[in-house]
Amino acid sequence: MRIRKAMAALTLAAAPSAWADFETGQAAFDAGRFDEAPAERRAAADGGDGRAMPAPGRVHVRRAGAPQNYVEAPVRFDLAAGRGESAAAQERDARAAGMTAERIVLAQERAAPRRPGGAGSVFRDCPHCPEMVVVPPGRFVAGPPTSEEDGHSDEGSRHGVTIGSPLAIGVHEATRGEFDYFASSTGRSMRGSCWVREDGEWRLRSDRSWRSPGFPQTDSHPVVCVSWDDARAYVRWLSHETGESYRLLSGSEWEYAARAGTTMRYWWGADIGRNRANCDGCGSRWDGESTAPVGSFAANGFGLRDVHGNVWEWVQDCWNASYAGPPGDGSAWESGDCSDRALRGGSWSSEPRFLRAAYRSGNVAGSRFDNLGFRVARMIAP
Repeated sequence: MRIRKAMAALTLAAAPSAWADFETGQAAFDAGRFDEAPAERRAAADGGDGRAMPAPGRVHVRRAGAPQNYVEAPVRFDLAAGRGESAAAQERDARAAGMTAERIVLAQERAAPRRPGGAGSVFRDCPHCPEMVVVPPGRFVAGPPTSEEDGHSDEGSRHGVTIGSPLAIGVHEATRGEFDYFASSTGRSMRGSCWVREDGEWRLRSDRSWRSPGFPQTDSHPVVCVSWDDARAYVRWLSHETGESYRLLSGSEWEYAARAGTTMRYWWGADIGRNRANCDGCGSRWDGESTAPVGSFAANGFGLRDVHGNVWEWVQDCWNASYAGPPGDGSAWESGDCSDRALRGGSWSSEPRFLRAAYRSGNVAGSRFDNLGFRVARMIAP
């Protein structure tokens, strides 16, 4: 059938499930409050609940309080089908008779922003999910050349790494707003303290946290004062909510993505330049003072922002003092001292030499610092 052929490829990503909205709508319906039920179910559908998604589709098919719309209806049914709702798949196919070629094209265009495409395509899996960009597979040489200024012995010898499949990566680091939605939704306890830099020394402050790191932030700033354990909890939650495979990047994936096909210290060249990043000596308005809003600087060749500076980014790898012998397939290095985890990219309080693509650092997995954040990755289904 035309709708199946035209829309089978629409592997639409659902937003986070909205069980509460659905149950509220169901309760209203069961109690006879029919004026309340549609609004609650529509909210649940917009939130990504597969059970509720067919309801707005049926409204458009039957003109029940909304115009008949043979574009929006199959998109809703297809979204629900992708969440395992078999009845929705049948309804989607039943709409084929009313779908002209023009309507099919329009439905595809409307659905496109809600699903990942080829390399370079940008998407979100839900309104509160990180913005993602698809990075192509490829091969690169990890580590610094022997001639690179400020190279360190723990960066190891250069070695080839193959990234065999496309990978979606956060356009920028996870934001405070995105993390706030996770913390509020899960009730995750964030009790504890955060290490902050004061008068040239690191101090553990009980009154500092991701909500109040000691400098002004909005929801568009990268979240800080989060541990590796916090970052892992976030990607697990994101996977559960969306039905997709979110995780942290491996160290090799991070370097491949940060270089974006280049071989210099930074993706733009050998010199830090001015106002290309946020660090202690980068020439930005935030240098050495605070985080910058995500996306404040130009993107690299893969469409990624802030890979150098702003906040250190936790990666999946265990810490190894020597970088000799990591996996050559780009996977995480899960041997070594796994009580410590690796960090990449440098931060707003780092000197430029620590922002180099090859530079590695690490810290205790449970530690929180006012310059540590993270970036997420997501597997792309073949």
